[in-house]
Amino acid sequence: MSVSAPRTDKPAAAPAHAPRAAGERRAGSPRHGPKPSRILLVALLTVAALYFLLPVYWLVVASSKTSAGLFGTFGLWFSDPQWLRNMANVFSYGDGIFWSWTWNSLLYAGVGGALATLLACAAGYALAVYRFRGREAVFKVVLAGVLLPSTALALPMYLLFSKVGLANTYWAVLIPSMVSPFGVYLCRIYAEAAVPAEMLEAARVDGAGEWRIFGTLVLRTMTPALVTVFLFQFVGIWNNFFLPLVMLSDDRKYPITLGLTTWQTAADRTPELYQLTVGGAFLSILPLAAAMLVLQRYWRSGLTQGSVKG
Repeated sequence: MSVSAPRTDKPAAAPAHAPRAAGERRAGSPRHGPKPSRILLVALLTVAALYFLLPVYWLVVASSKTSAGLFGTFGLWFSDPQWLRNMANVFSYGDGIFWSWTWNSLLYAGVGGALATLLACAAGYALAVYRFRGREAVFKVVLAGVLLPSTALALPMYLLFSKVGLANTYWAVLIPSMVSPFGVYLCRIYAEAAVPAEMLEAARVDGAGEWRIFGTLVLRTMTPALVTVFLFQFVGIWNNFFLPLVMLSDDRKYPITLGLTTWQTAADRTPELYQLTVGGAFLSILPLAAAMLVLQRYWRSGLTQGSVKG
């Protein structure tokens, strides 16, 4: 009699890649909708973005209109756009004085911002690295300079520059723009965190002098902080109105902000200046936008470096 072997057949296991049944969920991961706090945060950020972008949008729309359309059409929509003609009128009015204002603003903001950044980096690095008597007292004076409003210093500086014969010159705006107490403060804080003492000692052992260390190692390491200081200083000088108003009397030396104010003041007698003022204001924000877009990658790299070091 033959004995049959016991059956060992088992049901075939489902393949690992088989799709789950409809409606089946992983254990411990219940479905949740967006949290109310997240919805509220997104809503607040959206409102804030619209609040800041709406004036820029109005400026773009208004700069494309004629003088009649500026007051006779809906302000938030286009009506017979004429950008090229309007921009040409801005640059040609008054024997091209807007060109002079533009170059003056680039000179004040570009050169003043660059020199202020370099001086702030040197001062902040010295306060962070070197030990000398009175260092903290000097730093407290710098902090006091951050708290002083620039408008409170404009009149004393005018009297000082008048005594030395520099009033109504480019130096009257450039020299005050080269000082940035906030930049010194920011550079010191960043230098203490980002410039390692071991790197400086290694450079000194290799025979590098202090100026070479500062010019090659420190400036490269502090690039994110320097970009931040430069942008703050560039925007502050570009938008500065009161200092040029006090220091300058020659309209050919005016920056854009002061020049556009003179156009707006005279617009009651010459209505076409309303459109020129709006067009000039639109042109004046383009360098600021370009600087933000070009230099923002240095901010991102600085944040990445900080996360790696941490």
